[in-house]
Amino acid sequence: MIVGVCGLGLIGGSMAKAYREAGHTVLGYDINESTLGYSCLAGIIDGRLDNDNLKECDLLFIALYPQGAIKYLTEIAHMIDKQTVVIDLCGTKQKICECGFSLAKKYGFTFVGGHPMAGKQYSGIKYASANLFKKAPMVLVPPVYDDISFLDNIKQMLSPAGFGKISVTSAENHDRMIAFTSQLAHVVSNAYVKSPTAQEHKGFSAGSYKDLTRVAWLNEYMWSELFLENKEPLLFELDSIISSLTEYKKAIENDDADTLIGLLRDGRIAKEKVDG
Repeated sequence: MIVGVCGLGLIGGSMAKAYREAGHTVLGYDINESTLGYSCLAGIIDGRLDNDNLKECDLLFIALYPQGAIKYLTEIAHMIDKQTVVIDLCGTKQKICECGFSLAKKYGFTFVGGHPMAGKQYSGIKYASANLFKKAPMVLVPPVYDDISFLDNIKQMLSPAGFGKISVTSAENHDRMIAFTSQLAHVVSNAYVKSPTAQEHKGFSAGSYKDLTRVAWLNEYMWSELFLENKEPLLFELDSIISSLTEYKKAIENDDADTLIGLLRDGRIAKEKVDG
């Protein structure tokens, strides 16, 4: 295959490495000229993706922030070959899928929403890895849900990345779920580490601290765009956790051991149910 990758950060760079390692020809583009140059010199890509060779791509990944992905796809849609499969890798799905499905219908190519559930606390091409997606979940938002051969073809095209479980859902359901599983975790982690006590933690912290603060080290520009784009589902999750935290706070303030035990028990049982 000839694979195009627009956006050579952690996700796009890792996708480029995975497909090139699997023997495919990879063309890449990034607005940062130094990133693009490094990708060529380091052999991460075979050449630059441009308007002239865009039509040669069998598969095109768009690994940009949501608004940037919409802008890029809108600009190039008329140049995409009808045989090309376009998959975005954005962290939210409703707006990019609405745009992608509409443009695909107009110009005849295939668009599928995608969200690889993998990452690191560090961003940029220097942290890209060919095995970033190995065994990781991948969420797909296809234009149709009842075409088994179509979905099998997409899964085959994604096989060089090495994903584990591939889930198929709607854009709306994706954004609702991701508000809980990813976005809320980043907000909580980022807020938690702002405690003044955090500056004195060395020698007093172990796994719990590391687990809870890992994703506090984030790209604030990307995550602020994702949070605002998925505003309503994220606000629901924030309201839910604030309500729960308030219950714990009141029980501790009132020295109410029975209530506190009940709250902690409920949380433990909820975790057991979640883990099966």
